[in-house]
Amino acid sequence: MNLGGYLTRSATFWPEREALVCGSQRWTYRQLESEANRLAAALSAHGVEPGEAVATFAANRGELVVTEMALSKGGFVRVPVNARLGGAELAHVLRDAEVRVLFADSAHAAAAYTAIAEAGITCTVIDYDGAAAEGYAQFIAEAADRPIAVEVALNDPAVLNYTSGSTGSLKAAVQTTGNRLANMRKRLMSPGSAPHLHERYLAPGPITHASGMVLLSILARGGAVVVLPTFDPETFLRTIETERITATFVVPTMLNMLMRHPAVQQVDLSSLRTLGVGGAPVSPQRLRDAVDLFGPIVMQGYGLGETTSGITVLTAEEIAHAIESDAELLSSCGRPVFDTEVRVVDEAGNPLPAGEIGEIVARGPDCVREYFHEPELSAETFRNGWVHTGDIGYFRHDGYLFIVDRKKDMIISGGFNIYCSEVEAALYEHPAIAEVCVVGVPDEQWGEAVKAVVVTRSGSTTDERELIEHCANRLARMKKPRTVDFVDALPVNRNGKLDRRAVRERYWGTADRRVN
Repeated sequence: MNLGGYLTRSATFWPEREALVCGSQRWTYRQLESEANRLAAALSAHGVEPGEAVATFAANRGELVVTEMALSKGGFVRVPVNARLGGAELAHVLRDAEVRVLFADSAHAAAAYTAIAEAGITCTVIDYDGAAAEGYAQFIAEAADRPIAVEVALNDPAVLNYTSGSTGSLKAAVQTTGNRLANMRKRLMSPGSAPHLHERYLAPGPITHASGMVLLSILARGGAVVVLPTFDPETFLRTIETERITATFVVPTMLNMLMRHPAVQQVDLSSLRTLGVGGAPVSPQRLRDAVDLFGPIVMQGYGLGETTSGITVLTAEEIAHAIESDAELLSSCGRPVFDTEVRVVDEAGNPLPAGEIGEIVARGPDCVREYFHEPELSAETFRNGWVHTGDIGYFRHDGYLFIVDRKKDMIISGGFNIYCSEVEAALYEHPAIAEVCVVGVPDEQWGEAVKAVVVTRSGSTTDERELIEHCANRLARMKKPRTVDFVDALPVNRNGKLDRRAVRERYWGTADRRVN
């Protein structure tokens, strides 16, 4: 087994078809295959053995796709590092994964050298933009471009996916070759998301993360991957028009920005057939707004790094149906996808019947079995073949999954459990709300109180009293916010998702503990 073989096959079938685009750079399948082979050969010549770690630390660029294909071909372990990591975090990743070679762009090369010194490891830095001996072009210049496909086992590590843990420390989900293969297979066979032969997929977010999870399935099917170097709404929208994009994926923060940008009414979006939304919950009102704007092409899914790919999907057809006649369904993240099994369980791990709230767990060939160098955390998260997601939810009678919240995002006020997402959904129905984050804050009387932190739409006016009353008319009164703060912007994490922890920390900074 070698995942890079799918690129080789596509290069054989469609050698002159466009495979990869980033800015002014374009690769045909023949060119992408050749460059990936040369990079894999150059790494082998440099002394990197199959199973050893190679990292990338760069903003979006086409060479990241080339590198991913090359690492698969050579049987190396890929360590995609978020380009926004700080120096200490990067040093931790490099030391923990024992990285042999680090590919960086010119904006991150200096930080890479500093982190290597701090990590105390021997690691070669290859600068994607460098023209000297340590540059990418020179590194692959003399390497042979004959096809490479090192045999690897399904259980061999393919990717170390580092994400923040509950304590903020970085941990790596070990995604195996089998996990990545299952991800590709699911993408190719799942309803509403299978790429067609001439798909042109736009990756607007970091392709080291969610935006890049579908790349192999696109390339295996003969489509084209268009990488956006940086996300801004106008460039994103203009790229859909000029590149005739057929599919893309955004996180809710991006969706909010797109819907507020005037260019959305000016460009031709008729080529777009699928707009996927994920990475964080989406309010029902936002889904309605998105369908009004983009048409019945909006779908959403639910997954995490520990499951390698989405484990549930709410298709565009289901969202359209929900808008017409099943409003409750807009709060669902869909039904289990293809060969992944999903359950809701109690504290003892026993399956719960429809309608009862518990923890969401998943298992299947795409689900990870361990964290790298974290036996205790692995034992807590991966139990009896199931990934314990830490998310709370329930199944409806017809198999649709509803996420209520993360465990840590639950507010206990006056003995009642209040879920942040439910309050946020109510606030999003107010016409003045652009973005909102609901958190629990310490309260002398109630233990914890509901606070809403909101960003209002440009030109709109509202006040605390109006928003509280708005929620009181839609929710049980104990769920309404007791206070509302107005801010210019909400913090986001490195992947562009709402950083709820940062919002919450502002109100708990002097507390001895984070429950009250």
